[in-house]
Amino acid sequence: MNIQINNIKKTFGEKVAVDIDNFVINNGEILGLVGNNGAGKSTLFRLILDLIKADEGSVTMEHEGRVINVADTEEWKEWTAAYIDDSFIIDYLTPDEYLQFVARISNIDEEAYAEQMKHYEHFMAGEILGQKKLIRNLSAGNKQKVGIVAALMLRPRILILDEPFNFLDPSSQNAIKHLLQEYNQETGAIILVSSHNLNHTVDICPRIALLENGRIIRDIDNHDGSAERELENYFEVN
Repeated sequence: MNIQINNIKKTFGEKVAVDIDNFVINNGEILGLVGNNGAGKSTLFRLILDLIKADEGSVTMEHEGRVINVADTEEWKEWTAAYIDDSFIIDYLTPDEYLQFVARISNIDEEAYAEQMKHYEHFMAGEILGQKKLIRNLSAGNKQKVGIVAALMLRPRILILDEPFNFLDPSSQNAIKHLLQEYNQETGAIILVSSHNLNHTVDICPRIALLENGRIIRDIDNHDGSAERELENYFEVN
């Protein structure tokens, strides 16, 4: 399993949002995407998920010896899950209704669903399940928790999360870090995380891609945790 970005380019008017020659995300990697606002992180995620069309190039996934262009088929959705923003959730349902709906359409039986909810209990901190509030009336942080749990419960081989630490309190930020690392170790899944929080990114991502004006300007090996100073130096002058 891998993700290959092949000479991909996306512009909005005169602005170049993404312009990446060749970049491969390998099986089992947790990759962090960092960069200032407008660097292209969210646009790249949307290209990988075929939510927007590239002007040039393609995104492909290698799966069981086959190379699949995400723009040509929906087969890749069988092993991919994501939470980009609250447009990914059905906000006129309660959290229980929405998560149970996701379980049903994904053929997750009641016993497996209950076990998963128990596993994510600490992350949800007693504020999600068993509440009568519609998702639209939850806090931004709790909406985000619902979206992340819904993505994780699908047990994907590729998991994409855009700014998962936003809106979360420190306890929940630590909880999601542990959940992502644990999930990666258990399954060998590819996990892509974008974040403005350098500390959390450095903590969980052995590989970090630094984006500027839509281009990956540095591909940083962070297995020894040494990326923090390099990133701090970059953001001090940019």
